[in-house]
Amino acid sequence: MRIAIGCDHRGFEVKQEILRLLSELGHSYHDFGCYDGTTVDYPDIARAVGEALAEGGFGRGILLCSTGIGMCIAANKVRGIRAALCHDAFSAERARLHNDANVLCLAGGGRSLQDTSDTVQAFLSTEFESGRHVARIRKIEDMETEPRPYQDD
Repeated sequence: MRIAIGCDHRGFEVKQEILRLLSELGHSYHDFGCYDGTTVDYPDIARAVGEALAEGGFGRGILLCSTGIGMCIAANKVRGIRAALCHDAFSAERARLHNDANVLCLAGGGRSLQDTSDTVQAFLSTEFESGRHVARIRKIEDMETEPRPYQDD
């Protein structure tokens, strides 16, 4: 599978480990930055990864920042992206099974490399369960194109 990956300066070191893991697992990838510890703005990286994935050139995306929260918020602004902040293999598996998440967002620290590896592997190896979840995904997609006015009941 071809992976779009990116990080800000706080996720750089962990991203380097994930790049090694992707190669070991036989995945190809394109690194959208950052390329060292120099401070960058995470929305720029999230947008680049999200747009590249939405255009169809990649199977999945991975984003890292200090907590993963900023990247997740920014990536989810790109139409067609369903980014999920995952803290373990269980949440990564469920993000794929039930939500057809296409971008994995991770914290750039505070976890063991084994936990990070397990999370990434679960995200990449789990397929969307489909079935009852399809209607829910369509509702999410509709939210991107058909905004409803607020109604006070």
